[in-house]
Amino acid sequence: MGQSMQTGQPGQPGQPGQAGQAGQPGQAGQAGQPSQPGQPGRGAGGPQGEQGQARWDDGLIARRAAERAPAEEAGADAGEARIEALDARGFGGSYGGGLRTRLDALHELVGLSRTRVESEALAEAGRVLDEAAARQRLSSRHTVVALAGATGSGKSTLFNALAGVAVSETGLRRPTTSAPLALTWSEGAAGLLDRLGVPGRLRRRPLAGGAADAELQSLVLIDLPDHDSAVTAHRDQVDRALGLVDAVIWVVDPEKYADAALHERYLRPLAGHAEVTFVVLNQVDRLGAEAAELVLDDLRRLLDEDGMALGEHGEPGATVLPVSALTGEGVSELRELLARFVQDRTASERRIAADIDAAAARLRPAYVAEGRSGLGERSREEFAGRLAVAVGAQAAGEAAERVWRRGAIRACGSPWLRLHRWYERKRWHGSTDPRLASPVEDELTARQRVEQAVRIVADEASRGLPAPWAHAVREAATRGAEGLPEALDELTVALGDPAARPPRPAWWPVAVLAQALMTLLQLFGALWLVGQIVGFVEPGLLPPVLVMVGGIVGGPLIEWACESGVRGPARRYGQEAERKLAEAAAACGRARVLDPVSAELLRYREVREQYAKVAGPRPSPRIVGTVGRGGAPRLGATRTGTRYR
Repeated sequence: MGQSMQTGQPGQPGQPGQAGQAGQPGQAGQAGQPSQPGQPGRGAGGPQGEQGQARWDDGLIARRAAERAPAEEAGADAGEARIEALDARGFGGSYGGGLRTRLDALHELVGLSRTRVESEALAEAGRVLDEAAARQRLSSRHTVVALAGATGSGKSTLFNALAGVAVSETGLRRPTTSAPLALTWSEGAAGLLDRLGVPGRLRRRPLAGGAADAELQSLVLIDLPDHDSAVTAHRDQVDRALGLVDAVIWVVDPEKYADAALHERYLRPLAGHAEVTFVVLNQVDRLGAEAAELVLDDLRRLLDEDGMALGEHGEPGATVLPVSALTGEGVSELRELLARFVQDRTASERRIAADIDAAAARLRPAYVAEGRSGLGERSREEFAGRLAVAVGAQAAGEAAERVWRRGAIRACGSPWLRLHRWYERKRWHGSTDPRLASPVEDELTARQRVEQAVRIVADEASRGLPAPWAHAVREAATRGAEGLPEALDELTVALGDPAARPPRPAWWPVAVLAQALMTLLQLFGALWLVGQIVGFVEPGLLPPVLVMVGGIVGGPLIEWACESGVRGPARRYGQEAERKLAEAAAACGRARVLDPVSAELLRYREVREQYAKVAGPRPSPRIVGTVGRGGAPRLGATRTGTRYR
């Protein structure tokens, strides 16, 4: 029932294989039509099931796309009719809205995860989709219930008691039941029996009760071989049938009810299927009243330890009750419970919902993150900052600021200072003084910084994600980082060097003219003094000295004023150059790295939403109480374990 151990079992010779299971031939595709000997029917995996290739893939979407094409060519009316027919064959024909939503979400989840999650992890989900499609195509008014138990548990005797006539062989020889035996109270279940691999010679109708037993008209009861049989083929038949039936009645006896093989191989793995599980303690006639109650309490304790919910106090869960197939004690109560269970006609939906729960539990590590995951604004800003450092945006801005200031000083400085600086440059021309060597960043160092920035942002984006999606995020970042250093270099060249041609403010010509005037004053004062010395001009020391001092003092003052006034514009120019280069590098990194990473995170959020729908609420529970000996409802300890989700 929904476990991996029930999938992939081969069918018996001469019997059709299991519908919809991977690697098995398909079964009869229409309800009530048994497959012909030697001819596999349609499988649950899609159109290719007719060739015996039952598989699951993007089948629902692919089949609809393939089949709508001729409908659209035939006209709008014919297209709408075709789509309605496809919907009737899909997950929406007989399943309720909640279950249909979960099945559609599971199908979408498998499609979105195919290239991210390993196929082994998705195999169980694909099997559930196949089984759901196969079960829907068959009779929805029938409920298939299997009787399963160990050797000597009285399973076949209970089967005959429910039938009201000896239809199953009983005896001391072990194993007694060698093949599944079917008991149907009404017509139309042939397709279900074909799917279960029950041959026509082993299909029976109850003689006692018959059509008069109206409450069991939709019941299909299957007597399975012993699950602990020494014959391997018998155990394989049990495992395969348990993966296909709608519900199961586990028949245990006072000697083997605590058998480890039963609990570890079946009850514990199938704990999530409690709502479609009956546990019957048979042969209570061998026990006294007090001993029977003790055994029932111990059985409930074991089921609770297995994690199986018990249907007590109106809660959903497994039904536990004592019977004696030999004396008939408790058989009528079991028939009443089965009648209510069958009349509800939701057993198949509950079964499929439990299968989805089991598949969701197995897929949980691949979809549920540990805490909050994603790429925050802070991580994006830090990534942009690291790229800015890698391309040297700050250094370029500082260089542009220095060039701006140097140009202002050169343009507005006094000629004597410019002459002195020119002499210093000529003096140190060709010198190897390390103070004059400008640090040049090695290209490999810049590449390492880019790789480090990508690695850090990938780790931050994948932190807390499930392993498949964390790996996908890192791969997206790594692919985007290929060629990123070269792209940043090209971007730097395209933007140009902001220090190459810094703009000049409008007041620079005025400052240059004022500096030239100060220089002329110095020259005029000097010539005036010389003229006084040679006698060309009347002597008077104070006027020429004042003119020269004014020119000498005014020149540096103008230079200082210009240098002070240029600091603000130079700083803004450098900051603007740094901002442009940093934004260009950030845009390049965003397009190559952040956008692919964000796309993977968006895809994960989509599959996470689909997984939330898959693991969502189950259909409305049935209300079945636990019955004590004598048919009276028993109030027992409620289950304390964790329900499989």
